[in-house]
Amino acid sequence: MKELSTKNNLQVLHEDNHIIVVNKRVGDIVQGDKTGDKPLSEVVKEYIKDKYNKPGEVFLGVVHRLDRPTTGIVVFARTSKALTRLNELFKNRETQKTYWAVVKNKPSQNEAKLIHYIKRNEKNNTSKAYLKEVPDSKVASLDYQIIKELNNYFALEINLHTGRHHQIRAQLAAIGCPIKGDLKYGFDRSNPDGGIHLHARKLVFVHPVSKETLTIIAPVPNDVIWNAV
Repeated sequence: MKELSTKNNLQVLHEDNHIIVVNKRVGDIVQGDKTGDKPLSEVVKEYIKDKYNKPGEVFLGVVHRLDRPTTGIVVFARTSKALTRLNELFKNRETQKTYWAVVKNKPSQNEAKLIHYIKRNEKNNTSKAYLKEVPDSKVASLDYQIIKELNNYFALEINLHTGRHHQIRAQLAAIGCPIKGDLKYGFDRSNPDGGIHLHARKLVFVHPVSKETLTIIAPVPNDVIWNAV
């Protein structure tokens, strides 16, 4: 059974006066949505309130999101100054994002750059990757390389160059390599915890206030396949 994040089990990867970085679990939603489930942002607020005995409302800014079934690094701002600067960093793609994914089919090349045009379908909350531009599509690019061959699967390391909706999921599905557990994008069965084997592994960015370069690495979830990677 999947375990959602709470203020007591929150996996904090980095914390200072201006930012807090956490390792998101499967099923955590980063920001409130129509499900009404408690978002990770609220959990982090509770954690800060408890830890520092803060009276009143805790300020926390959501900078970016991860899909609900994925795991890994999520950055939150603890001050409005940090939020403004982090928003700029992410918007201008001045961050290096590395993901790990586990797929069933071996890609035709051990490493490659994928460029597609992604079109989002709001109705069913999916995106489709096309080789040529179609109306309302946006260019999407990433690099991948195979980092490990497992018994039935292949582990890929992915460097993201654009930040499109469901980009990695759609692009890997387009080359016939849907991510393990990702029914939405063509994998044949779901994972027991409802998650998918896509993990935001590493993030490199300049701290919004101290200006030092931070390199954050998130441990993978504890399961048989991730442990083999």
